[in-house]
Amino acid sequence: MDTVQLTSLARAGGCAAKYAAARLETVLSGLVPADAEDLLVGLDPADDAAVYRLDESRALVFTLDFFPPLVDDPRTFGAIAATNALNDVFAMGGTPLLALSIAAFPEELPTEVLADVLGGADERVRAAGAILAGGHTIRDSEPKYGLAVVGTVNPDAVWPKAGARPGDVLYLTKPLGTGIVLQAKLDGSAPAGALDAAIESMVELNGAAADVLRPFTPDAVTDVTGFGLLGHVHELAARSGVRAVIESETLPALPAALELAGSGVRTGGDRRNREFAAGHVESSADPAREALAYDPQTAGGLLVALPAERGPVLEATFSSEGLSLWRIGAVEAGTGVVFR
Repeated sequence: MDTVQLTSLARAGGCAAKYAAARLETVLSGLVPADAEDLLVGLDPADDAAVYRLDESRALVFTLDFFPPLVDDPRTFGAIAATNALNDVFAMGGTPLLALSIAAFPEELPTEVLADVLGGADERVRAAGAILAGGHTIRDSEPKYGLAVVGTVNPDAVWPKAGARPGDVLYLTKPLGTGIVLQAKLDGSAPAGALDAAIESMVELNGAAADVLRPFTPDAVTDVTGFGLLGHVHELAARSGVRAVIESETLPALPAALELAGSGVRTGGDRRNREFAAGHVESSADPAREALAYDPQTAGGLLVALPAERGPVLEATFSSEGLSLWRIGAVEAGTGVVFR
């Protein structure tokens, strides 16, 4: 089989291809939220996934996510796309059950390429404890792949974006910089090993982190994806009616990501994320760390708001489980985001 450069067929890859958040807000503002008592999470406000209550102890979590290729290896592309979709269920406190593929591929591509994409996705779905049970495929000149995922959650244990409170501390479970590293790879400026580290992060499911976090009953959780850390922090702060303070020096970065940001590497998503969030962010951080915080992430980590008194035990528990966790800021009374 001839080698196919999947990224050469895409205008933008991964979550950097997401529709601009500012435009999305305008589109969604015209939709009337469904008036359904059992729709616990829908469009008002929107979150990482929809949640529908079945009974007193069970609710369905439903999400879908797909995007063009961000790497050339089809199996890796499928694994990253699947991880990104599955992580939305974990971000709501849920457990994935069933997934369906959403695929758009040129007919000219060898069938083995699509088979490898599906194989990579299936491996991640199985690792999440779920089943890949089918899907839908159409012809398209630009390849795209993702999943629709159904999971379950206790109706009283849903993790919203809108629950952060003054006195909470903010944590992040994965390093930042996937967009910067991927752009540098396309530009030919990524140092050896940088892409491998980014891929390792992007195929890591947030399930283990969610399992450790669940007993701590966090106030607010979201996963950091295409809107960048500051875009998602802005959403969390605005919907919770609080001010978020982020300490730029504490932000974890993928290998070479901060150096590449300092050299001027940016994605198109950086500009769109600034258009969405910069008017709500008071920043005094250096440009490289600011770029890291606006960088669109693919299959990023969980952003967690948790009462400060539970923080030390959470940190110790993550460490004992061999999981990464960084304290990056705090929640105060007020509005907006401070990035210093």
